[in-house]
Amino acid sequence: MNEFVLYPAIDMRNGKCVRLMQGDYEQETIYGDSPFDMAKQFADQGAEWIHMVDLDGAKDGKKINHEHVLRVAKELSAKVQIGGGIRSMEDVSYYLDAGVDRVILGSAAVSNPEFVREALQRYGGSRIAIGLDAREGFVATEGWLETSHIKAVDLAKRLVEEGAETFIFTDISKDGMLQGPNVEAIGELASITGKEVIASGGVSSIDDLVRLKADERNIAGAIIGKALYTNRFTLPEALGSVKSC
Repeated sequence: MNEFVLYPAIDMRNGKCVRLMQGDYEQETIYGDSPFDMAKQFADQGAEWIHMVDLDGAKDGKKINHEHVLRVAKELSAKVQIGGGIRSMEDVSYYLDAGVDRVILGSAAVSNPEFVREALQRYGGSRIAIGLDAREGFVATEGWLETSHIKAVDLAKRLVEEGAETFIFTDISKDGMLQGPNVEAIGELASITGKEVIASGGVSSIDDLVRLKADERNIAGAIIGKALYTNRFTLPEALGSVKSC
């Protein structure tokens, strides 16, 4: 079984750390003025990875909060994955050549499949993650503002053929709601693709993490956001529980 990795999340908007509810830009809570300080706190608490999202970039289709990402990648020991607003090979290379460990491509997998294919061929499936954000099973794009007619599992199967190794699956209805992740959908994707699937959205308790890790379909990890920011549990508590189960 693969190692189960926890990814504390830093969502950036206007240079601040925020959380949205179900991807709604009108339902924003600010949790900190410095993405770097938040990342350092997570790294000091034992995080192996930091999950960063450029929300402005996702909405506008170009990288906007990139300087914060590069500072974290350069100055902290934790690995960094970044998503949001990455729409070209120039953007991918900008991050990966500057020390970021993994880039997440989401909307582009629907709107520009040739670009995603090229990125996978050039950098490999370990450095290019595919973000599958689903609304009732269908892929949502453009910062979750649009919903496509493509099923998440069908897109994933196609991308596996093109070299995808890592998927990040978000059930939008669960995101920011603290109601537990959609373990069934996440496990189904892992089972169908045979690849690493990282759960995103809805983690509200350590029990949720234990359930994800224990799932026999080999879920690879979980992104934790609002539960950490609202003190449902601490990152050290989560890391300890996942290690011991």
